[in-house]
Amino acid sequence: MKVEFLLSYLDELYPFASCELNYTKDYELLIATVLSAQCTDRRVNMVTKELWAHYDINSLSKASSKDIEKIIHSLGNSHKKANYIIDIAKRLVNECDGKVINNREYLESLPGVGRKTCNVVLSNLFNVEAIAVDTHVERVSKRLKLAYMKDDVYTVERKLMKKFPKSRWSKLHHQMVLFGRYNCKAVKPLCLDCKLKSYCRYYKSM
Repeated sequence: MKVEFLLSYLDELYPFASCELNYTKDYELLIATVLSAQCTDRRVNMVTKELWAHYDINSLSKASSKDIEKIIHSLGNSHKKANYIIDIAKRLVNECDGKVINNREYLESLPGVGRKTCNVVLSNLFNVEAIAVDTHVERVSKRLKLAYMKDDVYTVERKLMKKFPKSRWSKLHHQMVLFGRYNCKAVKPLCLDCKLKSYCRYYKSM
C-alpha cells in the first residue's frame, strides 16, 4: 500500500483528528491518559469531570487513595490507578512546581506512565511529533500490513515512524486512533465501505 494513499484516505475521513480526552490543564491530560489504560476515552471523560470538580494537582497530591478510588472505580484497576495518579501529583508538585515538563526521561519515570502515555503527552502538550501505539493503532497497523501480527507495540511504533514522514506522526496517530475506534473496530469493523479493504489482512480472512 502506498503511504500517500493511506494518508489521503485518513485525511478524507478525519481531517481534523485530535485527542478525545477532555482537559484544560497539562496535568489533567497526563492523568487522564494514565486512567485511560484498558478503558474508553468516553468513560474517562465522565470520571475526570468529577475528579477535577473536587481536586486540583495540589489537593490530589494529598488525597486519600480510598477517596480517589470511589471516583474512578468504574474505570477498572481503581486501586492501582488511584495510587498512580496520587503519586504522579506528589512528584509534579514536589519536583516540577505542579507542571508537566517536556522531558521524556522524566515523564517515563512517573508511576503508570509508559511510552504510549508519554507520546500522547509530548505530542499534545508540546507539539513533539510522536506516534502513540494504543490498542487501536496496533490493530489497524497489523490489519493493514504495516506491521507483523507478532510485533510488540514498540516494534509497531518504530515501523510506523520509518514508513511515514515525521511531520505527520502526531496527526497520523490521532487519525489511526479514530479510524480504529469508529471504522476498523475490533468487532464488526466497517469493511464494506472501507477504501483500504484490498490491503487488509482481516478483510481477506473473512
